[in-house]
Amino acid sequence: MVGLNKNILRTILITSYIMIVALIISGISALFSYLNTGADRSTMLHTEIQKVEQYLPKLIWEPLNNEGRPMDNENLNALQNDYLDAWYVKQIAYKTNKTAGIKDYYTDSARQNLYGFIEMNKAENITIEATTLKHNPTLEFFSEDGQLAVITDRDVVEYKRIFKSEKLVLETTETSTYKMVFLLEDGFWRIRHLVKKNSEEYSPEITKIETDSLTIKGINYYPQANPWDMFGDGFSTDTISKDFKIIKDAGLNSVRLFVQYDDFGKADVIPKKLKKLKQTLDLAETHELKVVLTLFDFYGDYSVMSWTLNQRHAEIIVEAVKDHNALIAWDIKNEPNLDFESRGKETVIAWLDNMIDLVKSVDAVHPVTIGWSNTQSASILKDKVDIVSFHYYEDLSKLDAAIKTMKTEIPNKPLVLQEFGISSYSGFWKPFGSSKDDQANYHKKIQELIAANNLQFMSWTLYDFTTVPKDVVGSRPWRKNTQKHFGFIDKNGTKKASFKYITN
Repeated sequence: MVGLNKNILRTILITSYIMIVALIISGISALFSYLNTGADRSTMLHTEIQKVEQYLPKLIWEPLNNEGRPMDNENLNALQNDYLDAWYVKQIAYKTNKTAGIKDYYTDSARQNLYGFIEMNKAENITIEATTLKHNPTLEFFSEDGQLAVITDRDVVEYKRIFKSEKLVLETTETSTYKMVFLLEDGFWRIRHLVKKNSEEYSPEITKIETDSLTIKGINYYPQANPWDMFGDGFSTDTISKDFKIIKDAGLNSVRLFVQYDDFGKADVIPKKLKKLKQTLDLAETHELKVVLTLFDFYGDYSVMSWTLNQRHAEIIVEAVKDHNALIAWDIKNEPNLDFESRGKETVIAWLDNMIDLVKSVDAVHPVTIGWSNTQSASILKDKVDIVSFHYYEDLSKLDAAIKTMKTEIPNKPLVLQEFGISSYSGFWKPFGSSKDDQANYHKKIQELIAANNLQFMSWTLYDFTTVPKDVVGSRPWRKNTQKHFGFIDKNGTKKASFKYITN
């Protein structure tokens, strides 16, 4: 019996050993097979560059009339992908002064120039933040063996910020023409030769948009049941239609709506969200209301390398609804000046400046504005916007003087008081807060100031809310409860005393 148990144990050990060896051999074989297939090089090299998620400048090919062999769409797409990835890794290299990824997109001869430039910048403590915003490539030649291609990329719009010892020393946007020779190596197109020529300062033509007939008497709108999530699962055309009727019957003519970057799918805008947005604009038109559409809310990444993604988001939305009869204006970003300290004032303003150019390149009809959080920032980019919008939640006794100052600094643009209001919350978390009567008196007074200064306006907001997301005002209960009670209508659907002063 003991001998039998020993034989069984011996058999189990031998079998286990054979299985372990087999697994090791199988793993090595799989690895060898993987390294000898067309595996994605970004995965193999851990560069993890995904063009679709990282870098999407606007690119329009000229019709293919090249010399040599005709190029099919598969090869053209591969060339385009590797070309844009080459730009991306070069810009990362210039920003970090590291050469990672360069060898994957440039041949030996081309990369030496890049390495030398990076080493020189590193020695001088210079870094460069850059992105291209637009490309117009032409395929000039494609060899018969399919191994060589020549392209000319005209009027490339390139934005740069140059830092020395972490201090900004130059900011520029220019257009240039690039001539490039590509070689197909290991199944990927690499740049062998690159020449930059015909570079000049980029000065987009500023389209003057008529605003003399503009009259905004409106309100910022979210449905009561799903504030800050208007286009989510709780989206209801019946609810929105009912609310729009209330707004119209109250004597208002417009609403301000918000698009949230992440919620709408970032650069790859979700069709279902666009459909809901169009349905909302349809309802506004039905109720004879105009819409100011804010393109970015709850977004704070202004980094240069994210610009192309942000611009594709805006471009898709603007293109989709620019011809809608309900649209009256584009609001680029809600309260961007609140990000000045954390993101850098120059960075935020540069992002806004270029976003205005993008929106106007798609829609040259509707005016553009920025939703500044205060009067002090209102004059920023005043020559680029068509309407100057500001928010005011401060002491009403100082508003008249602030308006007069803005009119002096900005004499030729309509002023819109785009957000204002006061909470009627007075409870456990804020025992000395304002009452519903205080709220009514506030709106009576501010409407008098609006009329006296001939301002256009959009108040905050139609409803009291039962819930407020933490992202809006944080998690502190005194702030959340205060934010819940800015409405003209309470949580039970009853009009508050302030409703009488929803307009002048």
